[in-house]
Amino acid sequence: MEQLSLVQLALVGLIFVWSGFVRSGLGFGGAVLALPFLLLIHDDPVIFLPLIAIHLLIFSAWMAYSNHRKVNKGVEKQESVSTIDWPYLKIALAIMIIPKLIGGFGLLTLPPKLMSSIIFVVVFVYAFGYVINRPFQSNSRWLDAVFLMVGGYVSGASLIGAPLIVAVFASHVVKEKLRDTLFVLWFVLVLIKVAAFALAGVDFQWIHHLWLLPLVTIGHLLGQLFHAKIVNANTPVFYRIMGTVLLIISILGLYKAWFA
Repeated sequence: MEQLSLVQLALVGLIFVWSGFVRSGLGFGGAVLALPFLLLIHDDPVIFLPLIAIHLLIFSAWMAYSNHRKVNKGVEKQESVSTIDWPYLKIALAIMIIPKLIGGFGLLTLPPKLMSSIIFVVVFVYAFGYVINRPFQSNSRWLDAVFLMVGGYVSGASLIGAPLIVAVFASHVVKEKLRDTLFVLWFVLVLIKVAAFALAGVDFQWIHHLWLLPLVTIGHLLGQLFHAKIVNANTPVFYRIMGTVLLIISILGLYKAWFA
């Protein structure tokens, strides 16, 4: 990022604050809602994706450790306080891991426009159901599995498979556990992507983490406060907020795929 001006770097910093806020507030969207803005500043995703990936690893590990401490305290008090749905997480990872590896290491290349269109159409259906308080249920384990596999593949290829994955998880994981369960999932999936970056010799921009990490942390802490508010709100409000964000993502994604 050495070629960017001071004004551009300042904008990058603000976008990473936004990225941390969204990721912590909802448990997803840190990459998909930040990358389009970053590409407006400098149209080279290879510069920004490694930065986003490292941030995902750090903050998902932070959330998993925080949950572990809560569980230990809960055990001491003879009560369970885990905020991670481990049974469903294990099932989802078993379904997603092979497509994730295929996408992450570029073993299979599918037309980007086709893949993104499928994802955003499915996300639109899920999101619209959340907005009108009539959540879409596939009522099919096979269909959910297909959606998870497609989301895993795209996550491996570009780190933007989160909306489809979240749409499925939200149908199976209670809202109190949704965000932290997703954080553990992101840690595993992003670790694979980071390994692919390392093998490809991608520059991780380590020097820029010195000033970007504090900014992302500010966004993360603000997002924590926001998350507490929406989780404590009634259930339709929580899912309506999440659905609105997913709806905006899907519309922008479809527009970019076919008209931009």
